[in-house]
Amino acid sequence: HAATGDTAAIETAVVKFHDALNVLFKGDSDPMKTLWSHANDTTYMGPMGDFDTGWSAISSLWDEQATLKLGGKVIAENIHVAASPSLAVAHYMERGSNIVDGKEQKVSLRTTTTFRKEKCLWKVIGHHTDTLPYLE
Repeated sequence: HAATGDTAAIETAVVKFHDALNVLFKGDSDPMKTLWSHANDTTYMGPMGDFDTGWSAISSLWDEQATLKLGGKVIAENIHVAASPSLAVAHYMERGSNIVDGKEQKVSLRTTTTFRKEKCLWKVIGHHTDTLPYLE
């Protein structure tokens, strides 16, 4: 079983993920890329309806998303964590807004983020959300 500290560390990792996501909305993908495992078994199924596997594809996707400069802010709410010593999954709601063509677009997504402990750090190995019509 995971230690209580692991659950708290995953909750912190989810907050850091959203801090990096909000920086991405301003055009900088680097903070997001540092949070991910760079392994080939990573997966990303995001609000654009995509399904990408492997770090190379996911890294490129974050760069592409940064160029959209969506603005706004998204936070994680109602975080539920299940963790073992080396793997963890967080289920939560992403809420906030983006700015598309000068108009505020609400964000309310069911989200799952999966983490693996690599060199004592929790790294993202999977992220899955509902889709957003304005991004499909």
